[in-house]
Amino acid sequence: MKKTNAARFLDKTKIKYEICEYSVDESDFSAANVARKLGMPPNQVFKTLVVRGDKNGVIMGIVSGESEIDLKALAVLSGNKKVEMVHLCEVILLTGYVRGGVSPLGGKKNYPIFLDRSALQWSVISISAGLRGAQILLKPEDLIKATGAALGDIGRIVEETREKEQ
Repeated sequence: MKKTNAARFLDKTKIKYEICEYSVDESDFSAANVARKLGMPPNQVFKTLVVRGDKNGVIMGIVSGESEIDLKALAVLSGNKKVEMVHLCEVILLTGYVRGGVSPLGGKKNYPIFLDRSALQWSVISISAGLRGAQILLKPEDLIKATGAALGDIGRIVEETREKEQ
């Protein structure tokens, strides 16, 4: 596999990681589906969501595959009064990444990153490598180090995902 910008970014910072590839299902880019393909629990696979705050502009929130982002909690943590998801058509323009392949690493611009605290329960987590069909496995502490991410309780578990996995 060709190196992605996210992998090159980690190489520069000398952070250890592993890239895992999986077959892409064009009808389902969900983190829960990626977790199934990687043989990992959905709460160990993290998705990066692009959000815009009313005071601080574009930010990224990273939550587990079994969660949805808690916009109110993210607003408070990020110093905004209100945040909302950016339109899908803006994601590639803002990050250089397509839906289903957004990475908090190596994007067009370094946006403030906010990571759900649940990541710390794992020795290794999975995040997008910057393209569909590839994930980066790394220590959550290394992701924090690489991105300067702030930790908070920004994920809200979606019961439907948990029920499907059981």
